[in-house]
Amino acid sequence: MGENIKKKKKKMSESNIADIQHSSSFSVAPSDHGEKLDASDWPLLLKDVDRLNIRTNHFTPIPCGCSPLQRPITEYVGCGFINLDKPSNPSSHEIVAWLKRILRVEKTGHSGTLDPKVTGCLIVCIERATRLVKSQQSAGKEYVCIFKLHSVVEEEKKVIQCLERLKGALFQRPPLISAVKRQLRIRTVYECKMLEYDKENAFGIFWVSCEAGTYIRTMCVHLGLMLGVGGQMQELRRVRSGIQSEKSGMVTMHDVLDAQWLYDNHKDESYLRRVIKPLEALLVSHKRIILKDSAVNAVCYGAKIMLPGVLRYEDGIELNEEIVMVTTKGEAVCLALAQMTTAVMATCDHGVVAKIKRVIMERDTYPRKWGLGPKAAVKKEMISKGLLNKYGKPNEKTPEKWLELLYSLKPEVKEEFPPRKRKREAGSSSEEEPVAVSSVKEESGDEQKKKKKKKKKKAALEEEKKASPEEETATESTETPVKKKKKKKHKEEKAE
Repeated sequence: MGENIKKKKKKMSESNIADIQHSSSFSVAPSDHGEKLDASDWPLLLKDVDRLNIRTNHFTPIPCGCSPLQRPITEYVGCGFINLDKPSNPSSHEIVAWLKRILRVEKTGHSGTLDPKVTGCLIVCIERATRLVKSQQSAGKEYVCIFKLHSVVEEEKKVIQCLERLKGALFQRPPLISAVKRQLRIRTVYECKMLEYDKENAFGIFWVSCEAGTYIRTMCVHLGLMLGVGGQMQELRRVRSGIQSEKSGMVTMHDVLDAQWLYDNHKDESYLRRVIKPLEALLVSHKRIILKDSAVNAVCYGAKIMLPGVLRYEDGIELNEEIVMVTTKGEAVCLALAQMTTAVMATCDHGVVAKIKRVIMERDTYPRKWGLGPKAAVKKEMISKGLLNKYGKPNEKTPEKWLELLYSLKPEVKEEFPPRKRKREAGSSSEEEPVAVSSVKEESGDEQKKKKKKKKKKAALEEEKKASPEEETATESTETPVKKKKKKKHKEEKAE
């Protein structure tokens, strides 16, 4: 009796938490002192925010955006996904097209193709959530499969042993009827368990956890070949796709139809909000960094994620790990690749925290908060007057003071040392001397004398060189007739 009462209390408490999450809005508030929060019951990406490392609590909250569960229904549908239980006969593309027509949206996409006869978990992303489709397609999958062997294998241990050998990296060629090019490829099987085996009918059921793109049909064929009897797949069901499983709020096509009908005819949003989940639910397993409200729109426009814009960050962030940037209200801003570890973030006060991989949030959801400083205001005025070009770079009309201030380029550079003269080539005459620069000081008498001596030496060397080629040509002219006579003699001897 006591256990039943405890279970009832737990169920009641869970339902109460869900109601509270949907009804009230949650956000990280600015404060002078780090207040202790109890964020264990906060929804989606704000869960356990109190356990994150605090970089600073000082920021200006902006009254824009809202909690993902509090979005208006049109925006909620456009930023959501459906964890759909795919029926047996239609293809994945057909189902996506039907949902697009039912919900009257512009864009839909799915998390990985299922064959027409396969049932189970198919994540359908709507509108803005389609930006997460690629990351969901490459996520791991789990299946439950029924296979049939062509003849009876009495030893169950033998079947289990062969099934366990089909773990790790496997060579696979897609089946004859498939959506992919039939090339030999490698796919990893992480885990494999035999659930049931019927000796009399040679039927079996096994569970597999594998990499995206693994063909379970070819796996069943390989199992049959290993047992020496042949085998084939009878039925297949996808149990999990990425984070979402059949246990976490899976809905059918009928649910979607009914929810849309209820909203159209009775303006009741509750069923539609249960069927569709916000896109943040797909990113719960990622490491988080919480941004200031003033930095959000800059990131949406592609700015670098710098450390001064960070409020809180999670433990265990490693280099090049995929992380999520989150607003103070729990909205996903973008997916990014970490450029700093947690330890580096704790010790530094500036630098690039992460590199943007995919922006999720729409631009201008939050207002622009860059270009509002004193220098930026002056720059805008100068652009309007034509003193800078439209990109804010200097042109012919740019004043010298601006160049000195911003670019530290002085228009008149005073030379402390005289410029060095280039060394003359050997062929150049003494008359072709470079004209001295007016800014250079007059040289002393000793230096001039030294230079004159050098010039005389060079002139003498040049005269010697001129004389030497004339002598060489004379010697060559004497040698040439002798060579000609020798050639004539050789020719005459050959003719004889």
